[in-house]
This record gives sequence, C-alpha cells and structure tokens, in this order.
Amino acid sequence: MKLDPFYLIVDSSDWIERLVPVGVKLVQLRVKDHPETDIARQIQASKAVCEKHGCQLIVNDYWQLAISEGCDFVHLGQEDLADADVEEIRKAGLKLGVSTHDGDELDAALSVNPDYVALGPVYPTILKKMKWAPQGLEKIGRWKKQVGDLPLVAIGGLNVERIPGVFEHGADSAAVVTDITLNADPESRTREWIAATETWR
Repeated sequence: MKLDPFYLIVDSSDWIERLVPVGVKLVQLRVKDHPETDIARQIQASKAVCEKHGCQLIVNDYWQLAISEGCDFVHLGQEDLADADVEEIRKAGLKLGVSTHDGDELDAALSVNPDYVALGPVYPTILKKMKWAPQGLEKIGRWKKQVGDLPLVAIGGLNVERIPGVFEHGADSAAVVTDITLNADPESRTREWIAATETWR
C-alpha cells in the first residue's frame, strides 16, 4: 500500500471541508471529547468531501463509528489499540494505522499486521504533552529497517522546511497538524506542503 507523502491531521470536519478541496489526498479526522452523535455527523460530512475530491479519509480512534459509517480506514493510538477489536475492524474491511513511540509499542503495532505505522514525535511538538522525547531523524531510519515495506509515517513538529529530512531518512509520509492549522493562511500553507512533497508522490 502507498500513502500520499502529505498526511494532514485535523480536529474537525470544518477543516476537511476547508482544506481537502485545495488538493489534499490523505487526511485524518481526529476529534476528541465530543459526543458520539457529533463525531458521527463529522465523519459523514468529512466522508462526503473526501469522496468528492478523491481524498483518503482516516478516522482516528472511533473504529466502531468508522465501521458503521462505512469508512475504510482507521488509526489507533496504543491505548485504543489495546481496547479495540482488531478482528472486527479487519472483518469490516478497514485498513489500520497505528501510532508508535518506542520499541515495545512498535512490537505491539506490528503484532496486529497494520497497514502503516506512525513514529513520533520526530521533533518537539506543541500539539499535546508527550512523555516521549523527540525521536529524531536517525530513529526514522532504524524504524524503517524494522518495518520493511510497511509504510512509515513521521509525525511531530514537522514543517515544510523539515520535510526533506524525514523522507531522506526513510519515512514514506509526513504528518502535519499545527504547521497548517495555526498558520495565518492555512490554504496557502497546504499548497506549500503539497508542492514540497511532490518529489515523493
């Protein structure tokens, strides 16, 4: 499986409606602390936009909703992975991405035969408080050797200027949140990301 090298992660369907039409081909909807009815609505809205624009939608955490809403891709963090029914996810035909931060987590991820693994944070990140220190570029290379042909997503503190480094060290896709959502002009920054990742597309 090949992932687009530009992997956008946003926390609402509003962002998806705003940025996917710019040319995004891979997006994760990561909604936290909302009622499930609202999350279901956001998944529906996101799915409609992504289908219209040929963009792959990945739903974070809410695998049961992803199944019931007819999605085809879910991403799980380690805690969610421990609680999830991976067999049911597979039975429903969903692809699966898993977050990893250390060797034990990578082993746990690989044990469920994911469709990709994410490694982070590569650089310091302001998105959330992490107990893990920045992993650095060298670790991307080590992780890639371990995962082989499995797509490896780099995440954490990435910006346009840091893109070449993560790909040169073996990442297959670069995930971004705040470099776009906190930018004064998110649409222009999205276009910059699309252009900057073209070499690896």
